[in-house]
Amino acid sequence: MSMTVGTGRTWTAAELQALSRSYQAAAILNAAAELELFPALAGGAVTAAVLAERLACDLRGLVILLDALAALALLKKEGDRYALADGVAPALTGNGPDGLLAITQHHANCLRNWAHLARAVKTGHPPDRLPSVRGETGDRAAFIGGMDNLSGPVANRILEALQPLAFEHLLDIGGASGTWTIAFLSACPAATATLLDLPPVIPLARERLGGAGLLDRVRLVGANFMTDALPAGADFAWLSAIAHQNSRAQNRALFAKIQAALRPGGRLAIREVLMEPDRIRPVAGALFAVNMLVATEGGGTFTVDELREDLAAAGFGEFGVARRDEGMHGIVVARKVISDAVR
Repeated sequence: MSMTVGTGRTWTAAELQALSRSYQAAAILNAAAELELFPALAGGAVTAAVLAERLACDLRGLVILLDALAALALLKKEGDRYALADGVAPALTGNGPDGLLAITQHHANCLRNWAHLARAVKTGHPPDRLPSVRGETGDRAAFIGGMDNLSGPVANRILEALQPLAFEHLLDIGGASGTWTIAFLSACPAATATLLDLPPVIPLARERLGGAGLLDRVRLVGANFMTDALPAGADFAWLSAIAHQNSRAQNRALFAKIQAALRPGGRLAIREVLMEPDRIRPVAGALFAVNMLVATEGGGTFTVDELREDLAAAGFGEFGVARRDEGMHGIVVARKVISDAVR
């Protein structure tokens, strides 16, 4: 039995079955990351009993998970001892330059939301959010760390699309732990910045910016950018992977606040998935819209024309696309319109 879909692909029954159970491997990997199993194996091979004590896990449950990880070749099993497979340690035992532990823990949180996709489609609302075994604080740290896992290694390369960069003061809205602030200030050594994010995030930003030696050039502001006033005086604003959390109406309101906070003629750059008019390209963007359906009340992914319209409605002009990307690294830019009264 086969079926033909709109793209012209013909599916086999076996392929459809494989697709329907493809969540299983992801669930196994994500659960191990959530339990911090990989760091617990960083010291070498151990038995399940020793690991169960380290992780405070049920022995039967842990043995089943360990064997599944070994079957997927994420672990090596010799006798009754388990060890990390080659290549796993750099990615999943910490958050170094090649680290992916935090983003994998965040994906575990996303997976819980995706399990309720049908209900979200029925109701239009995301499911109630349940914390992981690591708790709300751990989940927040995983999200913030995960964003750095994804952006840190590529930030300098992504910013090449905005060259030549020339600004005096950056406003990094929802700046998390400072990944992009660090990249921007490295590109503009004479500039300063204000990083704004929720109060619980600010200590994470202070730690990372301190490690980068940039605290003397950054003002840290704990606030909610949707409900609180934005600090005024920047000539350049950066909105990175924020717009997709909002509806278009919410974005227009946020863009208007940014416009009001910028100096006359100041610029705004937005990093986002940029959808084609048909909304099925890029594929990563269509799937990410699903992630927003199960995680937010009104979020989604937007086309270039939609962003242009919403920025214009908020008082921005000189719109342009600085970078196209198959994922989250598309960039659009706009400039605050200077009214005749202030020319």
